[in-house]
Amino acid sequence: MTARPPASVLLITAAALVCAALLCALGVWQVQRLQWKLDLIARVDARVSAAPVAPPGSAAWDRVDAASAEYLRVRATGRFLHDRETLVQAVTDLGSGYWVMTPVVTDQGFTILVNRGFVTPELRDPETRSEGAAGSETTVTGLLRLSEPGGGFLRDNDPGNGRWYSRDVAAIAAAQRLDHTAPYFIDADATPNPGGWPVGGLTRISFSNNHLVYAITWFGLALMALAGGWFVLKDWRRRESGKPMEPPGGMVSEPGSAP
Repeated sequence: MTARPPASVLLITAAALVCAALLCALGVWQVQRLQWKLDLIARVDARVSAAPVAPPGSAAWDRVDAASAEYLRVRATGRFLHDRETLVQAVTDLGSGYWVMTPVVTDQGFTILVNRGFVTPELRDPETRSEGAAGSETTVTGLLRLSEPGGGFLRDNDPGNGRWYSRDVAAIAAAQRLDHTAPYFIDADATPNPGGWPVGGLTRISFSNNHLVYAITWFGLALMALAGGWFVLKDWRRRESGKPMEPPGGMVSEPGSAP
């Protein structure tokens, strides 16, 4: 009759099975996240390459989110309010400087903040790039972007002193006293501005996609947990089978001794 493993062995084996189950669940979750991320990337690629559409109107603002609208290619026609532009600190492939955020009063009757592009610190003053100020009527094509509330990684926006570290649409609209402003902004495309500044088309589209690595890690740890439980059980069986037989009466026969 096979002996029953002691409680310690059973406990370790059960713990290994539970850990393996939990780790497998995490692995499956990462596989699901991988599929979601691939679908998201495919949707964004389709939006970026699609023909531009009108930006969402006020009736649809409460439905504008990352899943449905981020990086949607849009085209807006309206009038720039250059006297209400806002500079937001930026780090780009062209170096450090500022995004030029200029409101556009659209022909749809609402205002949209447009990131017209990047300027260097030397061009912070609008007078140094007056040639780039578009006329009263303009058409802007670019990508719809969601607001970036709060500020940068280590610094909060300071509207009172005109220091902006993120493109916070609501805060900029309040500081510039803009009415009926869309909750998103437009990153202008690379269409050159007169005089060459601001430089548009610098939107960086990248998604962290490490879910396959995470899934392999979780599944690998699950196999290790199962292997650990199996090793403990096998080691107990080996030690159990290696014990000398105990005859009736409790006396153990030594090799070479008389019966």
